[in-house]
Amino acid sequence: MSPKSLSDDPQPHEQSGEAVRQGISAEMPAERENLPAVVSALPARRRPRRWPRRVVSLLVVLIAAGGIGYWWWLRSRPTLPPGIVWGNGRLEADEVDIDTKFAGRILELHADEGDLVKAGQVVAVMDTRDLQAQLKQYQEMVQEYQRLLEQARESFAAQQAIVKLDRQEVARTSYLVPKGFATQETLDQQTQRLSSALATLDGDERATEAAQHALEAARYQVEYYAVEIADNQLVAPKDGPIEYRVANVGEVLPAGGKVFTMLDASYVYMDIYLQTEQAGRVRIGAEARIVLDAYPHHVIPAKVVFVASQAQFTPKMVETKDERDKLMFRIRVRIDPDRLAGRAAIVRSGLPGDAYVRTDPATAWPARLAPSPPPAATGAVSG
Repeated sequence: MSPKSLSDDPQPHEQSGEAVRQGISAEMPAERENLPAVVSALPARRRPRRWPRRVVSLLVVLIAAGGIGYWWWLRSRPTLPPGIVWGNGRLEADEVDIDTKFAGRILELHADEGDLVKAGQVVAVMDTRDLQAQLKQYQEMVQEYQRLLEQARESFAAQQAIVKLDRQEVARTSYLVPKGFATQETLDQQTQRLSSALATLDGDERATEAAQHALEAARYQVEYYAVEIADNQLVAPKDGPIEYRVANVGEVLPAGGKVFTMLDASYVYMDIYLQTEQAGRVRIGAEARIVLDAYPHHVIPAKVVFVASQAQFTPKMVETKDERDKLMFRIRVRIDPDRLAGRAAIVRSGLPGDAYVRTDPATAWPARLAPSPPPAATGAVSG
């Protein structure tokens, strides 16, 4: 087909399509009559799902309300002086594991989870029947060696008296022989008797020393087994509450097996994280305040006891200032142990809250961060 014929017929495709449809209609009259049924049998085209206007409006309102609430929270939060920084964390107490020193079976438990224990209090007893039998055996050996030692000492003392007498006789006879008042034979007999007495005395001395060493060894064994039996009585090393009970009566534990986990009521702290600019001004020993979410009106005085030397939650190598500004350093503030004295029952771990640290000693604390009076020993919060 030439270009000219195309220019003369502006709608060639429409005409050819109409001719085709007419031809199909003329040739297939039956199929044309059934066309509506075929079309109705075809699956309807799924329209895209649209959110109801009410749901969209509700989402918009919620997002707007959340933004307004966050903005109001930032505006309503009390501002701090330039010399005070803050961070949030959780109140923690040092955990102390009460473990076995030797392998053995748990015989008795004298504490359970939540119980308040004192330092030195027996909280569990291991089965020590075998150790007690050995201890009894060595105690009897101590008594026997003590008797042998006393006999050896008596024999040694008696032999010392014999040696002394023999020496006096030899000395007297040695003086009389030159003058003719004693014979040489008598002197020789006395000298021989003295030598025999000295040998016996030497043997008694060695026997006394051997009995003394045996007695000391038996006493050492008695002390050793007594210490082992005492070490099988598990005691609380600190004052504080029992947090977990890991084992039960009758269980066999290896050496170092854990029985209890308790909290040290004298070491209560909160770890917070500050940016580089803030952490760089914090000094160990700086004053701090802790305010728990559960008790927002109770201010607990504390002190900074640790400042991390390395940043956390950041890349190991930082090159730009923006990345350095994102560094976070861990700061630990600890409650004064004197304030916790006698309040082991109210120490709790895991309570969230805020910690405020004074970086400038010349900055005065706001009135709302003035220390609260210590609570009673039966209170609900540490501090």
